[in-house]
Amino acid sequence: MMKKIKVAFFAEILVEDFDGAARTMFQLIKRIDPSRFEFLFVCGVGPDKLVEFECIKLPIVTLPINATYTMALPGLMKKQLKKRLREFMPDLVHIATPSLLGGFALKYANRQGLPVMTIYHTHFVSYIDYYLKYAPFLIEKVKQMLADNQKLFYNRCDTIYVPSTSIMTELTRYGVDSNRMKLWKRGINARLFSPDKRDARIIERLTGNNRPAILFASRLVWEKNLETLFKIYDGVQGAGLDVNFIVAGDGIAKRACQSRMKRAVFVGKLGHDALSALYASSSIFLFPSVSETYGNVVLEAMASGLPCIIADGGGSADFVKDGVNGFKCAPYDADHYVMRIRRLLSDRQLARQFSAAGLAQCFGLDWDQLATAYFDEVSLLAARREKDSYRVS
Repeated sequence: MMKKIKVAFFAEILVEDFDGAARTMFQLIKRIDPSRFEFLFVCGVGPDKLVEFECIKLPIVTLPINATYTMALPGLMKKQLKKRLREFMPDLVHIATPSLLGGFALKYANRQGLPVMTIYHTHFVSYIDYYLKYAPFLIEKVKQMLADNQKLFYNRCDTIYVPSTSIMTELTRYGVDSNRMKLWKRGINARLFSPDKRDARIIERLTGNNRPAILFASRLVWEKNLETLFKIYDGVQGAGLDVNFIVAGDGIAKRACQSRMKRAVFVGKLGHDALSALYASSSIFLFPSVSETYGNVVLEAMASGLPCIIADGGGSADFVKDGVNGFKCAPYDADHYVMRIRRLLSDRQLARQFSAAGLAQCFGLDWDQLATAYFDEVSLLAARREKDSYRVS
């Protein structure tokens, strides 16, 4: 009987639809083969069991800059956690985030000689501009400090899955060893996100009319470049464009968004089925965020046949070749976005071109293939560790 590979999996939040990072993790979790692998999950927020495996929940603290998120405090359960890890005897450690929990897991793995695998989910450096906008003299210093910390953290991991070439380039610039990084994109469920979900009645029910709909879908948090979104909205209104402005999502900045975009239609956070139908039924997907590590929503919009106008920055910019399968705009230039919106509304042939090219871009991004690559990497690292242990003994 084949020995199972044991994986200790550390993540702050293990709630499936919490955010893009959680959705990515659950695409892997739901594909674990229990005949090959045994997992022990450690988190701050999550269930008591995941699939059929134990999930240890640690004390948490709410983050002061974003009350939506919490951070696990492994130091408050260090003795119990170490005892459970000794009992479990993992072959490999997976770390989701370079947080206090991630630091604990990395130190544990390094001391035990265990291989470490991580997926780069969140580009924290890009958040600094928003959270320190009222203290601009601190921005570059804090960015450098964060970049240095990330370099120290990731250079102690064996394999780092990075979702886009632009983020990989940036991490290399910080000093992260390029030999540790592997390009591992995100998948898309083409049965869920599809042009076949188009239904003009959805827009009419939401807005009371059948005008073209500009859709923005995201968590409503400041690091999504909401200030530029507000200016684009003002520009669209000022230009007298006869369109609907629809916002899907929720977050700490929702009230501010509603106050600044009074004629926009806010639909809140939607389930996958409702969101996929809204994508397919809209006319343009607008996304000015530059803080994306990957940009799942852009991929979802493309898979739904929705032409995209996005910021030329962050991981999501890798999806779009300007003028071929979408438009990329100067990230903070609202007039540039408005000009592109005008162009796309008036040129249906170009909109159809973007739609077709976007669908082609999504072809082959299959979660089954990506999960297979992940579990093969886990097996390879575990086998390498066992071989090294055999040599030492």
